[in-house]
Amino acid sequence: MNEWYWLVCALLAGIAVCGWVILRRGFLDGIVALQLAGVLASLGLLSLAEALDRPPFGDLAIVLALVSVAGSLILARFVERVPGGAGDGDGGR
Repeated sequence: MNEWYWLVCALLAGIAVCGWVILRRGFLDGIVALQLAGVLASLGLLSLAEALDRPPFGDLAIVLALVSVAGSLILARFVERVPGGAGDGDGGR
């Protein structure tokens, strides 16, 4: 295993921590963790592309970065509109 694989493992551990935050903390903390998980997943795919010497994975990482940010913002907007949802001013707690 070279250093790129170790980096991918460390990024996966970071995604696991983000998953715990999403499940256990409030709404706003969950949105931030979701966006961070998207960034970590993009960096993981980019590192995997370098480790395997497969450039298409780099393209996939760029698409994932754009889609994850847009998806997080759409989710936050949708939950804000739901009556009694987490975006009703209580801070998600």
